[in-house]
Amino acid sequence: MANKKTFNDLGLSSKVLDAINKKGFEEPTAIQAMTIPVMLRDDTNIIAQAQTGTGKTAAFGLPLIEMVNTDSKTVQAIILVPTRELAIQVSEEINSLKGDKNIKIVPIYGGQSIDQQFRRLKEGVHIIVGSPGRVIDHLNRKTLKLGKIEQLILDEADEMLNMGFIEDMEEIMKHTNPDKRTLLFSATMPGRIKDLARKYMDGYELLTVTKKQLTTNLTEQIYFEVKASDKLEALCRIIDIQDDFYGLVFCRTKIDVDSLVTHLMDRGYNAEAIHGDMSQAQRERTLEKFKKQRVTILIATDVAARGIDVNNLSHVINYSLPQDPESYVHRIGRTGRAGNEGNAITFITPGEYKRLMFIQRIAKTDIRKSKVPKVKDIIKAKKKKIYNDLSTILEDEIDTKYYNWANKLLEDNTPTEILAAMLNYCFEEELNPDAYGEIKEVSAKGTQLDQQGKARLFVALGKKDKINSRKLVELIMSRVSVKPKHIRDILVMDKFSFITVPFDKAEKIVVSFKEKGRRPLITHAKKNG
Repeated sequence: MANKKTFNDLGLSSKVLDAINKKGFEEPTAIQAMTIPVMLRDDTNIIAQAQTGTGKTAAFGLPLIEMVNTDSKTVQAIILVPTRELAIQVSEEINSLKGDKNIKIVPIYGGQSIDQQFRRLKEGVHIIVGSPGRVIDHLNRKTLKLGKIEQLILDEADEMLNMGFIEDMEEIMKHTNPDKRTLLFSATMPGRIKDLARKYMDGYELLTVTKKQLTTNLTEQIYFEVKASDKLEALCRIIDIQDDFYGLVFCRTKIDVDSLVTHLMDRGYNAEAIHGDMSQAQRERTLEKFKKQRVTILIATDVAARGIDVNNLSHVINYSLPQDPESYVHRIGRTGRAGNEGNAITFITPGEYKRLMFIQRIAKTDIRKSKVPKVKDIIKAKKKKIYNDLSTILEDEIDTKYYNWANKLLEDNTPTEILAAMLNYCFEEELNPDAYGEIKEVSAKGTQLDQQGKARLFVALGKKDKINSRKLVELIMSRVSVKPKHIRDILVMDKFSFITVPFDKAEKIVVSFKEKGRRPLITHAKKNG
């Protein structure tokens, strides 16, 4: 572990390193450590075998940020992705890493207004992230020119092959600068992908992450599908239903760790953080408290947790899905030690289901789906614990002053009335079901209209219109009677946004924002074209 590379070792500039630090990433993943230095050398094509979720967007995104010449308005790089969702995700990720460098990154995909895309392309763009069908559409309309690009990146190439985009990829390549560099990222290397590489890549460096033999045992492994906004509520329920919760909770970044600890402490939980920004002395003090169970909930990043050796944990919780199967196995291996069975719980959002199944397959393990504990079951478990605690107290000798006090209280009330009043006095807050929020069930196989009757809407306003999540909610509420909590999964980008609302409200919102003779401000989000 001592020889593990840091971002400082990869040849990145101080500005980019600052942006990485602000994001809260502590060290590069394996594919990032391999790809970034080779890309920065700028002297060879690359084929990288990497799964979704291993940090590959940053692996090619960070070098692209370094290489882009902001003085030029021509398209210098294009990233081809199989789906609209991935186009948005990759574009947002690179935007979040560019710091204060004035790079224009535009996603183009089917389902979004082509005229709107044309206007953005006309303004000048450095990096395009696009789905093949819509890119070809722009090439045919002459609204996109790729003759001067320096980098072509094919992301999830095998997935594009499975979706029938191989001919589209070849067509796009014909419009590109012959002297460009090509980078191909693929989880698998089927024959058609190898043929594509031989035909269009004049020599390349192959980068693959060494697979390790992974084993898991003595651990009950389950996962919950929850929205990102419901993760905190789900975690609180897991902690509360366990008689003696003693667990390690993993987050992706140190910023996520600090945020979660703050939220838990606000709710009255005994939680502390451990991550790379803390001094060695701070980490050791926190770890000592955790080992002695003076702190029973420890929130950690993978990097900071390497030195933690605790045998009797009841839970390891993946609050954020780990980057790769190796991280998953290292995390959950911290429970179920010394012959004890432990619980490993992973939270996934619907879009992460595929990655979890990949982790399950490579780790040769079984991660079964379960449901977040219901509030009534938590209250029942708490009552049982209170009953057992009271029974234990009754077995011991009780000071006579309490008997004297009890007799005094019984002068004017019945034993049942007194006991009920005491239970209410002591446990009213702890046994209050209203202390828990609602958790909506979600499905990993959800569509635009999911099982709970939700609809995804496209809003033609974004950050450049001085719109944020709060202002967007207020704008919708000014036109339609809808509660703020029903406007969920808000994604605000530079020039447009997405929201999810109850299906019965969706049409009312769309209609209320229609203005005669003008393009609708809010429409139903469309599937990939």
